[in-house]
Amino acid sequence: MAATASTKQAERNVHIIVAAGSGSRYGGNLPKQFCLLDGRPLLMTTLERLHRHTPDWELTVVLSRDMTGEWQDMCREYGFSLPHSIVTGGPTRAHSVRNAIESLAVESCGLISVHDAARPVVSSSLIRNLLDGLNGADGVIPACQVTDSIRITAPDGSSRAVDRKLYRSVQTPQIFPAAKLSEAYRQELRPEFTDDASVMEAAGFCNLRLTAGDPHNIKVTNPGDMAVAELYLSLSDTL
Repeated sequence: MAATASTKQAERNVHIIVAAGSGSRYGGNLPKQFCLLDGRPLLMTTLERLHRHTPDWELTVVLSRDMTGEWQDMCREYGFSLPHSIVTGGPTRAHSVRNAIESLAVESCGLISVHDAARPVVSSSLIRNLLDGLNGADGVIPACQVTDSIRITAPDGSSRAVDRKLYRSVQTPQIFPAAKLSEAYRQELRPEFTDDASVMEAAGFCNLRLTAGDPHNIKVTNPGDMAVAELYLSLSDTL
Protein backbone atom coordinates (compact mmCIF):
# COMPACT_ATOMS: atom_id res chain seq x y z
CA MET A 1 0.00 0.00 0.00
CA ALA A 2 1.36 3.43 -0.88
CA ALA A 3 1.97 5.81 2.00
CA THR A 4 0.23 9.18 1.97
CA ALA A 5 0.82 12.48 3.76
CA SER A 6 -1.88 14.63 5.32
CA THR A 7 -0.87 17.95 3.79
CA LYS A 8 -2.78 20.58 1.89
CA GLN A 9 -3.94 19.35 -1.49
CA ALA A 10 -2.11 22.12 -3.32
CA GLU A 11 1.23 21.35 -1.69
CA ARG A 12 3.89 19.24 -3.36
CA ASN A 13 5.94 16.72 -1.46
CA VAL A 14 9.44 15.97 -2.68
CA HIS A 15 12.02 13.23 -2.16
CA ILE A 16 15.60 14.48 -2.47
CA ILE A 17 17.83 11.53 -3.31
CA VAL A 18 21.48 12.25 -2.60
CA ALA A 19 23.58 10.48 -5.25
CA ALA A 20 26.54 12.83 -5.67
CA GLY A 21 29.02 10.94 -3.50
CA SER A 22 32.17 9.36 -4.83
CA GLY A 23 31.62 6.02 -3.07
CA SER A 24 35.32 5.81 -2.21
CA ARG A 25 34.79 3.10 0.43
CA TYR A 26 33.07 0.88 -2.12
CA GLY A 27 35.97 0.80 -4.56
CA GLY A 28 35.69 0.11 -8.27
CA ASN A 29 35.43 2.45 -11.22
CA LEU A 30 31.91 3.73 -10.50
CA PRO A 31 30.33 5.21 -7.37
CA LYS A 32 28.26 2.54 -5.63
CA GLN A 33 24.92 4.13 -6.53
CA PHE A 34 25.63 3.38 -10.19
CA CYS A 35 26.93 -0.16 -9.70
CA LEU A 36 24.63 -2.99 -10.72
CA LEU A 37 22.03 -4.26 -8.28
CA ASP A 38 20.10 -7.20 -9.71
CA GLY A 39 21.31 -6.34 -13.21
CA ARG A 40 20.90 -2.56 -13.34
CA PRO A 41 22.19 0.58 -11.58
CA LEU A 42 21.29 0.62 -7.88
CA LEU A 43 19.92 4.18 -8.05
CA MET A 44 17.11 3.01 -10.32
CA THR A 45 15.85 0.61 -7.66
CA THR A 46 15.97 3.33 -5.01
CA LEU A 47 13.94 5.71 -7.17
CA GLU A 48 11.40 3.07 -8.16
CA ARG A 49 10.79 2.00 -4.56
CA LEU A 50 10.30 5.58 -3.37
CA HIS A 51 7.87 6.15 -6.23
CA ARG A 52 6.01 2.91 -5.55
CA HIS A 53 5.50 3.79 -1.89
CA THR A 54 4.68 7.49 -2.45
CA PRO A 55 3.49 7.83 -6.07
CA ASP A 56 2.34 11.44 -5.65
CA TRP A 57 5.73 12.66 -4.44
CA GLU A 58 8.22 14.26 -6.82
CA LEU A 59 11.75 12.89 -7.17
CA THR A 60 14.81 15.15 -7.24
CA VAL A 61 18.17 13.43 -7.72
CA VAL A 62 21.43 15.12 -6.78
CA LEU A 63 24.33 14.02 -8.99
CA SER A 64 27.93 15.08 -9.34
CA ARG A 65 28.62 17.10 -12.45
CA ASP A 66 30.85 14.32 -13.77
CA MET A 67 28.12 11.67 -13.51
CA THR A 68 25.12 13.55 -14.88
CA GLY A 69 25.73 12.65 -18.51
CA GLU A 70 26.63 9.08 -17.63
CA TRP A 71 23.41 8.70 -15.62
CA GLN A 72 21.37 9.95 -18.56
CA ASP A 73 23.13 7.40 -20.76
CA MET A 74 22.29 4.67 -18.24
CA CYS A 75 18.63 5.69 -18.25
CA ARG A 76 18.54 5.30 -22.02
CA GLU A 77 20.44 2.01 -21.93
CA TYR A 78 18.16 0.44 -19.32
CA GLY A 79 14.93 2.03 -20.53
CA PHE A 80 14.48 3.88 -17.23
CA SER A 81 11.77 6.49 -17.77
CA LEU A 82 10.54 7.32 -14.25
CA PRO A 83 10.23 11.14 -14.13
CA HIS A 84 12.80 12.86 -11.92
CA SER A 85 14.65 16.15 -11.76
CA ILE A 86 18.45 16.34 -11.69
CA VAL A 87 20.42 18.83 -9.60
CA THR A 88 24.21 19.22 -9.52
CA GLY A 89 25.75 18.39 -6.15
CA GLY A 90 28.22 20.35 -4.08
CA PRO A 91 31.51 19.63 -2.27
CA THR A 92 29.78 17.91 0.68
CA ARG A 93 26.54 16.06 1.27
CA ALA A 94 25.09 19.09 3.05
CA HIS A 95 25.95 21.37 0.13
CA SER A 96 24.32 18.88 -2.24
CA VAL A 97 21.10 18.89 -0.23
CA ARG A 98 21.15 22.68 -0.13
CA ASN A 99 21.48 22.79 -3.92
CA ALA A 100 18.46 20.51 -4.24
CA ILE A 101 16.36 22.60 -1.86
CA GLU A 102 17.28 25.78 -3.72
CA SER A 103 16.12 24.17 -6.97
CA LEU A 104 12.60 23.75 -5.56
CA ALA A 105 9.84 26.30 -5.21
CA VAL A 106 9.80 25.62 -1.48
CA GLU A 107 6.80 27.85 -0.83
CA SER A 108 4.67 25.33 -2.73
CA CYS A 109 6.13 22.31 -0.90
CA GLY A 110 4.61 20.65 2.14
CA LEU A 111 7.18 18.01 3.04
CA ILE A 112 10.69 17.19 1.91
CA SER A 113 12.36 13.86 2.56
CA VAL A 114 16.09 13.39 2.12
CA HIS A 115 17.26 9.88 1.29
CA ASP A 116 20.61 8.26 0.59
CA ALA A 117 20.72 6.83 -2.93
CA ALA A 118 22.67 3.87 -1.54
CA ARG A 119 19.67 2.65 0.53
CA PRO A 120 17.65 0.77 -2.12
CA VAL A 121 15.61 -1.40 0.27
CA VAL A 122 13.49 1.45 1.65
CA SER A 123 10.07 0.06 2.55
CA SER A 124 6.49 1.28 2.48
CA SER A 125 6.07 0.53 6.17
CA LEU A 126 9.09 2.66 7.08
CA ILE A 127 7.83 5.64 5.10
CA ARG A 128 4.34 5.22 6.53
CA ASN A 129 5.74 5.16 10.07
CA LEU A 130 7.75 8.30 9.37
CA LEU A 131 4.74 10.18 8.03
CA ASP A 132 2.61 9.05 10.96
CA GLY A 133 5.33 10.08 13.40
CA LEU A 134 5.86 13.60 12.04
CA ASN A 135 2.59 14.95 13.47
CA GLY A 136 3.64 18.59 13.90
CA ALA A 137 7.28 17.97 14.81
CA ASP A 138 10.27 19.68 13.20
CA GLY A 139 11.24 16.40 11.60
CA VAL A 140 11.17 12.64 11.93
CA ILE A 141 14.15 10.31 11.74
CA PRO A 142 14.37 6.50 11.45
CA ALA A 143 16.76 5.01 13.97
CA CYS A 144 17.71 1.49 15.01
CA GLN A 145 18.89 0.19 18.36
CA VAL A 146 22.60 -0.61 18.46
CA THR A 147 23.28 -4.30 19.03
CA ASP A 148 27.10 -4.29 18.98
CA SER A 149 29.10 -3.19 21.99
CA ILE A 150 30.43 0.35 21.59
CA ARG A 151 33.63 2.01 22.76
CA ILE A 152 34.56 5.68 22.53
CA THR A 153 38.16 6.41 21.55
CA ALA A 154 40.56 9.18 22.55
CA PRO A 155 43.36 10.77 20.47
CA ASP A 156 45.98 8.85 22.48
CA GLY A 157 44.51 5.54 21.33
CA SER A 158 42.80 4.68 24.59
CA SER A 159 39.13 3.78 24.70
CA ARG A 160 36.31 3.13 27.13
CA ALA A 161 33.01 1.31 26.96
CA VAL A 162 29.75 3.23 26.70
CA ASP A 163 26.18 2.13 27.35
CA ARG A 164 24.85 1.06 23.96
CA LYS A 165 21.25 1.48 25.18
CA LEU A 166 21.82 5.25 24.96
CA TYR A 167 22.73 5.17 21.26
CA ARG A 168 20.84 4.75 18.01
CA SER A 169 22.00 4.14 14.45
CA VAL A 170 20.35 6.72 12.20
CA GLN A 171 18.99 5.97 8.72
CA THR A 172 17.26 7.79 5.90
CA PRO A 173 14.81 8.90 4.61
CA GLN A 174 14.44 11.76 7.07
CA ILE A 175 11.31 13.87 6.59
CA PHE A 176 10.83 17.55 7.43
CA PRO A 177 8.39 20.39 6.80
CA ALA A 178 9.79 22.03 3.67
CA ALA A 179 9.84 25.61 5.01
CA LYS A 180 11.77 24.61 8.14
CA LEU A 181 14.30 22.51 6.24
CA SER A 182 14.86 25.35 3.78
CA GLU A 183 15.43 27.80 6.62
CA ALA A 184 17.86 25.45 8.34
CA TYR A 185 19.94 25.07 5.19
CA ARG A 186 20.48 28.83 4.93
CA GLN A 187 22.97 28.69 7.80
CA GLU A 188 26.70 28.22 7.30
CA LEU A 189 27.30 24.54 6.61
CA ARG A 190 29.85 22.81 8.83
CA PRO A 191 31.82 19.55 8.48
CA GLU A 192 30.01 17.95 11.44
CA PHE A 193 26.71 18.05 9.54
CA THR A 194 26.56 14.37 8.57
CA ASP A 195 22.79 14.23 8.12
CA ASP A 196 19.86 16.59 7.80
CA ALA A 197 18.76 16.24 11.41
CA SER A 198 22.08 17.70 12.54
CA VAL A 199 21.52 20.70 10.25
CA MET A 200 18.03 21.19 11.69
CA GLU A 201 19.26 21.00 15.30
CA ALA A 202 21.98 23.58 14.67
CA ALA A 203 19.32 25.94 13.29
CA GLY A 204 17.21 25.59 16.44
CA PHE A 205 14.69 23.06 15.12
CA CYS A 206 15.12 20.56 17.94
CA ASN A 207 11.69 18.90 18.06
CA LEU A 208 12.96 15.93 16.08
CA ARG A 209 11.21 12.63 16.62
CA LEU A 210 12.72 9.20 16.28
CA THR A 211 10.75 6.34 14.82
CA ALA A 212 11.82 2.73 14.56
CA GLY A 213 14.21 2.17 11.69
CA ASP A 214 14.23 -0.89 9.47
CA PRO A 215 17.17 -3.32 9.76
CA HIS A 216 16.65 -4.24 6.09
CA ASN A 217 17.17 -0.59 5.10
CA ILE A 218 20.92 -1.01 4.77
CA LYS A 219 23.27 1.51 3.23
CA VAL A 220 25.36 -0.17 0.54
CA THR A 221 28.94 0.71 1.48
CA ASN A 222 31.03 -2.20 0.19
CA PRO A 223 30.56 -4.93 -2.44
CA GLY A 224 29.33 -7.43 0.15
CA ASP A 225 26.45 -5.11 1.01
CA MET A 226 25.23 -5.31 -2.58
CA ALA A 227 24.63 -9.05 -2.22
CA VAL A 228 22.77 -8.46 1.06
CA ALA A 229 20.58 -5.80 -0.57
CA GLU A 230 19.75 -8.19 -3.43
CA LEU A 231 18.77 -10.84 -0.89
CA TYR A 232 16.51 -8.47 1.04
CA LEU A 233 14.85 -7.30 -2.17
CA SER A 234 14.17 -10.90 -3.16
CA LEU A 235 12.64 -11.91 0.17
CA SER A 236 9.32 -10.14 -0.15
CA ASP A 237 7.50 -7.70 -2.40
CA THR A 238 6.17 -6.05 0.76
CA LEU A 239 9.56 -4.85 1.99
